[in-house]
Amino acid sequence: MSRRLLVTAALPYANGPIHIGHLVEYLQTDMWVRFQKLRGHRCLYICADDTHGTAIMIRARKEGRSELDLIAEMSESHQRDFAGFGIEFDNYGSTHSDENRTICGEFWQALRSQDLVTEKTVEQLFDPEAETFLADRFVRGTCPKCGRKDQAGDNCTCGHTYAPTDLIDPVSTLSGATPVLKESAHLFVQLEKLHAFLKDWVATSGALQSETANYLQGHFLADELRDWDVSRPAPYFGFEIPDSPGNYWYVWFDAPIGYIASTQQWCDRHGEKLADWWKSDDCEIHHFIGKDITYFHTLFWPGMLKTAGYALPTKVHIHGFLNVNGMKMSKRDGTLIKAETFLKHIDPKALRYFYASKLSSRVEDLDLSISEFVDKVNSDLVGKVVNLASRVGKFANRTGLSESYPDDGGLFANAAAQGEVIAAAYEQCEYAKAMRLIMELADAANPFVEHARPWEMNKDADRQDELRDVCTVALNLFRQLAVYLAPVLPSLAEACGELLGDQIVSWDQSQTPLVGSAVGKFTRMMDRVQTEDLEKMIDESKAEAAAEMDVADAPAATFNDSDQPLKDEPLADEITIEDFMKVDLRVARVLAAEQVPEANKLLKLTLGLGGDETRQVFAGIKAAYEPDQLVGRMVVMVANLKPRKMRFGLSEGMVAAAGPGGAEVFVLGVDEGALPGQRVH
Repeated sequence: MSRRLLVTAALPYANGPIHIGHLVEYLQTDMWVRFQKLRGHRCLYICADDTHGTAIMIRARKEGRSELDLIAEMSESHQRDFAGFGIEFDNYGSTHSDENRTICGEFWQALRSQDLVTEKTVEQLFDPEAETFLADRFVRGTCPKCGRKDQAGDNCTCGHTYAPTDLIDPVSTLSGATPVLKESAHLFVQLEKLHAFLKDWVATSGALQSETANYLQGHFLADELRDWDVSRPAPYFGFEIPDSPGNYWYVWFDAPIGYIASTQQWCDRHGEKLADWWKSDDCEIHHFIGKDITYFHTLFWPGMLKTAGYALPTKVHIHGFLNVNGMKMSKRDGTLIKAETFLKHIDPKALRYFYASKLSSRVEDLDLSISEFVDKVNSDLVGKVVNLASRVGKFANRTGLSESYPDDGGLFANAAAQGEVIAAAYEQCEYAKAMRLIMELADAANPFVEHARPWEMNKDADRQDELRDVCTVALNLFRQLAVYLAPVLPSLAEACGELLGDQIVSWDQSQTPLVGSAVGKFTRMMDRVQTEDLEKMIDESKAEAAAEMDVADAPAATFNDSDQPLKDEPLADEITIEDFMKVDLRVARVLAAEQVPEANKLLKLTLGLGGDETRQVFAGIKAAYEPDQLVGRMVVMVANLKPRKMRFGLSEGMVAAAGPGGAEVFVLGVDEGALPGQRVH
């Protein structure tokens, strides 16, 4: 029975490029959509750029252009990167669209009419340097509950949520300034009035993974729900609230509505009705999101949908984050790899397959180990799947396929019988299981070719019929694998279709062998992944990070040099005391200090560590110190920090300092009796 499904991936924020961490979500969603279409279901893949908020406004201001120009450029960039990885959307829109403005107004009126909106005067953090109120993600500080430092403005890694004003020692991530409190009028949605509905939906709808439902019930629904702040005062880039001049809908209000607005655009193009997709019991709605935006999609969003009379999600598929070589992705290490950089060096099929081999239906982080990546892709795709076609392809172009399917010892029939088991794994988002099942079929098929030795048959004129039979079996087994892998490797399925003159368009093609037809000229379908190419990619990512790094973000006075994160990036992981003990802090004397003319915030320091050992360090303390104030001082440096190539030269360590930034940075000093090179405990 055919189904109608509307599928969304979280909207990428229009303030930065797509990287391989983001691709975890968009690729797994693309695979699920392609699978559904292959099964004959009517399925739409809807997405859009998330374009509103302070970050866009500030960046456009810094770059001297309009927000519209910025978001248009980012949309083009995002869509180009997605296309490079074979991700096909049925509609890719923007939250800054007429459709979204209109539907936001509809939701707002529904909230107003049901008395869910209230106005309060609130104290909000304001950046005196950037001259703007600060959204949650532009503030970091110490968690008021557990005391963890450098936490986000609205939630901590301990699971506690709070207002940015609750943070201890808050710092603006826009300028490094200490925010000040300013009063302004804000509009709130009274979520507590929807508590009973949300509690029931979370517990009984079946839309959430069990661990997510348990998390929501224990962390949010066990207590009274706080009112949700859905407005921001000017200046702000977004939609002005019609009945509240000078106030704008908060980005998290209009972003999920962007799913509906993007669907509206598709409907307008195809002459269909939005209600058939968003207000119908016959349509399934599936959201794919990262775990960091869980409560927006499982509390705020269902409440909005219910209030406005739209269908609730059938399923919210939540995934974990990507680590590389067991560590959080890092620009410094070259592992925060842009999509466009990856495409310069590696076949995108490799990443699509590797992610599929790791993904499950659970909320788990996955790890991209470089060595495992190379081994798995080369072994599975090149050595097993493509190998089936490549070992007979050059002969089959001459022989064609046999008129009837030869005896293969039950290989094709067994693989056909596995079709529904593999399909069930895809349906349940158990991609890793599906890949294991498919590779088991490849493992069974390859010995057939190895034992038959078609390359020897090709030399014997009397064995050409036998050769044709071997080619027929091998290529049909390959075609079965290509069908089962089509959601993950659409380009391989397309190549298979071109080779055999029969494009793969249905899952059912795995059930019947292809016979009595010509075979096209075989061309290479995939090359082996080389470790050297990955190393070049990582080196290029390091160079890109160094070139892009504004000196205002230089790692001189803090241990964190990451750029402003995109909205869906993970928070920093905790470290253990053992991790911290690896940091080698040493006393050093400042032997020389000088300005770096082309840098806004850097001083170049020459540090003595005793004897003849010296280190060159670039420190972001220009606003706080004149060079002659530092010469001769005893400071603390991180001596075992990996040297970093910057455009000004090599930085061979880090000076320890404290403070919110700018002129308020204080280099840590030590007693003059300390000796250079002495360890600091």
